[in-house]
Amino acid sequence: MSSGADVTAQRGDRPHSDIFTVKLYSEVRVAESRSHRGDSPLIPSVFPLMSSASHSQEAGSNELHHVGSSWSRIAGLSLGAIGVVYGDIGTSPLYAVRECFNHHHHMAVTPEAVFGIISLILWALISIVSVKYLGIVIRADNHGEGGILALMALAIRGRKHSQRTRNLLVLCGLLGAALLYGDGMITPAISVMSAVEGLTLITSRFESSVQLVTICILVGLFAVQFKGTGSMGRYFGPVVCIWFTFMACIGVPSIIASPEILAAFNPLLGLSFISSHGKDAFVALGAVFLAVTGTEALYADMGHFGRTPIRYGWFFLVLPALTLNYLGQGALLLRQPELVAQPFFHLVPAPLLIPAVVLATMATVIASQALISGCFSLSNQAIQLGYLPRLPISHTSGREQGQIYIPWVNYGMLIGCCLLVGLFSSSSGLAAAYGIAVALTMSLTTILVAVVARRWWRWSLTRISCSLGLYLLIDLVFVFSNSSKLLDGGIVPLLIAGLMMLLMTTWKTGKALLWNHIRERVPPISSLPDEIERIAPAVVEGTAIFLVRDPGLTPASLTYNMRHNRVLHARNLLLTVKPNDVPWWPDETTRVSLEHLQWYHGASFVRCIVNQGFMESVDLSRVLSPYLTPTALGDDPKDVTYFVDRVTPVADSMPGMAIWRERLFSFMNHNAEQPTEFFKLPVSRVMEIGLRIEI
Repeated sequence: MSSGADVTAQRGDRPHSDIFTVKLYSEVRVAESRSHRGDSPLIPSVFPLMSSASHSQEAGSNELHHVGSSWSRIAGLSLGAIGVVYGDIGTSPLYAVRECFNHHHHMAVTPEAVFGIISLILWALISIVSVKYLGIVIRADNHGEGGILALMALAIRGRKHSQRTRNLLVLCGLLGAALLYGDGMITPAISVMSAVEGLTLITSRFESSVQLVTICILVGLFAVQFKGTGSMGRYFGPVVCIWFTFMACIGVPSIIASPEILAAFNPLLGLSFISSHGKDAFVALGAVFLAVTGTEALYADMGHFGRTPIRYGWFFLVLPALTLNYLGQGALLLRQPELVAQPFFHLVPAPLLIPAVVLATMATVIASQALISGCFSLSNQAIQLGYLPRLPISHTSGREQGQIYIPWVNYGMLIGCCLLVGLFSSSSGLAAAYGIAVALTMSLTTILVAVVARRWWRWSLTRISCSLGLYLLIDLVFVFSNSSKLLDGGIVPLLIAGLMMLLMTTWKTGKALLWNHIRERVPPISSLPDEIERIAPAVVEGTAIFLVRDPGLTPASLTYNMRHNRVLHARNLLLTVKPNDVPWWPDETTRVSLEHLQWYHGASFVRCIVNQGFMESVDLSRVLSPYLTPTALGDDPKDVTYFVDRVTPVADSMPGMAIWRERLFSFMNHNAEQPTEFFKLPVSRVMEIGLRIEI
């Protein structure tokens, strides 16, 4: 064991059924202290949101790891956050105002409509982004990580919910995650296409090439994802800062020319517009919502940059620039309502039109990064929580743990984006499909945050109703206003979400069925002495590490090795990787828990539990190396053999899932990364034992 461990074992002449435990003193103390607080000894109880005081100190928060106390580091991360996190919401001015007056809405460009729509956009930015997300939702970090799955894990942690309540919370998390995948495919397509369409203002010759150019740009964007969000953020940040500055600069002259547009800051104008225009205004709200799309990615990408840099970037640059540009577009439409087809580009002076289109194209390429990196984080969380099969994951930064790259997700999104560009002929067509997935995700996020506020922040029901209840009502209004787009393409992100829900629920259910059948085939760990007595295997020198999912079961590979090879190693480590509902295991000294079980005929057995957060990829050989020494478990790491079960599910007509879902699960399992690669085991010392299990 590691230094400082005190191991005492009274072997004596105990019967085989006796099991006695020896643990590191530090682990015992941690377990006792957590038990005293009523928490599980294997789940850390340190949580920064239990009170406002602990929140202000950010105890246990991973954000301190990200931003530290260095202002230069905060500035650097703020620059990266502007480049990656705010790219999506920063390109909404290209199409949001235009779509509010789309011919499908039958909305005339009158002064009343202009004032009302600009007012609604401004107050959507202030209330939803500034207050709701940056003031409330971003506080609900799961030890520094954001995103709806991290939020779901936070909501179900700690308190014993009823099975029905737990299932509803899990459903909210999974549905929100599935919807974000649909949004993640539409965002790059609509952002890039809306910028490329600016070329048609220069010459009509580009009209036939918009789709081809858009696809080429998207291919280039996804091709560089392996470099990581951190390295790209360093390049993206300055470009997006120039973009926001440019948007502010082209808006100011228009505001000066029509200063009456400043009256749009009055929220009563927006409410008056809704009340006077009835159904048309309700439909137009779906287009107003386009101004805040990308906000959910802001929360999902929190683990990449931290809470403080994201807030600084918004309040010091992004919000002022967006405000000036939307006001500028409104002022332009007050003077020249006939320019409603492209109000953003008509703000640009003619000599700067080509540079503006180039800059807009660069900004929209960068805008796509927010959802792409958010989907990487989301997929990693789903994998560790057991809702998606194991996929190869690359960590792209040695300093920021949350910066990852998942090739399967990257190329799956690329294919989806290209198909959407081919399916919809213009950004207006894509806009019809855009919004409903984001609005639904925001609604689900509000529900989960309300649970967290009640459980961890100790908010009263009155406070939750007056704040989050109001925001849930606003979210639902946007959901219903976007539902008018269903027949015009809004069904597409819902179909994508439905496919992802099918994959996640099939994988989770299939794994449960699979392990239920495995439990029927392998004996519990308590019967291991009797099994050894019956088989009487020969004991050979060396250390064997057996991977097993359930620490209460005998590893199938151990049982089959004894039954068929009649051999048993002198030292046997029964290893379980335990996923937890925290993103990063907070204390390396308690990551590994050892329990000495039994010595029999010269063979020893040790149960080992390695704790893992849902954002981590654990290198088992590195984690175990301090314990695999002659003074601890007895062998040099180079002389250790790993035994891994390779389970092959076979679909049949037994009760369980529908036969087509069982075949889908078998296909997913076949293409999942094997434990040897996923846990970074030394391939030359791994022995795999195959099992065919009918489900």
